[in-house]
Amino acid sequence: MKRRNRPYNGSTATCPPRGILIVEHPSILGIGTAVPAHRLDQEDTLGRITGALRDRPDAARWAKRIFGRCGVETRYTCEPNLLEPAERCRYISSPEGPPTADTEERMAVYRREAARLAANAARRALADSRVRPADITHLFAVTCTGLFLPGLDAELTWELDLPADVERIPLTFLGCAAGMTALRMARDIVRVRPDANVLIVAVELCTLHIQPSLDKEDLYAASFFGDGASACVVGWPPADRGGVFTMRDARAVLFPGTRDRMRWSVGNRGFRLHLSTDIPELIGRFVPAAFETFWGADERPELWAIHPGGKGIVDALQASFRLGDEQTSDSRSVLRRFGNMSSATILFVLDALRERLRGAGGGDRTGFAAAFGPGVAAEFMRFAYRPS
Repeated sequence: MKRRNRPYNGSTATCPPRGILIVEHPSILGIGTAVPAHRLDQEDTLGRITGALRDRPDAARWAKRIFGRCGVETRYTCEPNLLEPAERCRYISSPEGPPTADTEERMAVYRREAARLAANAARRALADSRVRPADITHLFAVTCTGLFLPGLDAELTWELDLPADVERIPLTFLGCAAGMTALRMARDIVRVRPDANVLIVAVELCTLHIQPSLDKEDLYAASFFGDGASACVVGWPPADRGGVFTMRDARAVLFPGTRDRMRWSVGNRGFRLHLSTDIPELIGRFVPAAFETFWGADERPELWAIHPGGKGIVDALQASFRLGDEQTSDSRSVLRRFGNMSSATILFVLDALRERLRGAGGGDRTGFAAAFGPGVAAEFMRFAYRPS
């Protein structure tokens, strides 16, 4: 079969004819990120929570331990009430405080804020990719922290002035791995439709689901999640385009016996999140074997983009693969500055990695990206960075 190393250049006239094998790979042409205006300082947040726990010294000590060890210094929230003292905060249990925000109220905030934040990230990704909104053929709208109709996909189509016939694909309630799920699916679309430009937008308002309960499990979930949105455009890069990630292989894996380790449920006071404390240990045990099957006998990747679902997950994978500190520095930096933003986080990590690599010179560098979601499930991707 004849081979041709000619990526799609934006014109349907140069789409490869049937039977031609393309050696190039779909690429992430541009990335954009956005966070809300309200910043949660970890020490300040802990101070307000321990203030509400003044009559429960054991719980206060637990809170100090988990807030201090989770690897987060700052996060962002769309809900300014979360910055209020405990006695005025509708998300913290306090005897003298106001009524706790119910699920309907939280979803009203989500509907008002999610599309706005997502659109900000999307505009930055479009500008970075040099792709016009009118040229977007597919839209993935990714979220697991809210729902409404018409959905986020419709709101973004109107807000961004995308074509009315853009193919809209909502990915909902797939958890932290969903950003990578969208990347895998976008890659598959572009491989069979070389004229496609796929816009992925992920937005998560995790802090809306902080629970008024001061039990250990709820405090753990409240210690490291933040709000954010990220977006990217996937397509064929122009032949002279550098500074992009090309997407090679991708795979999804569902690990056995992990059904109850990570799950969501809808409660009267927002969504209830259960995270088992043994998730880092499970990931450290299952991922290396799955990686070997996925990666094969090729030389180990130089670049690593690990979804920082928590400090323990990054620690476990760094130990399992004997990675250097620089190889996990982007994941740790995103966790420290923004917390875990669920599905939006992996593009923050790839953006941080790209910024660090710009101007570094040299040839293509291979990389491995991984994200984890309910199940426990994992998404893997082999990528390469093409320097500018």
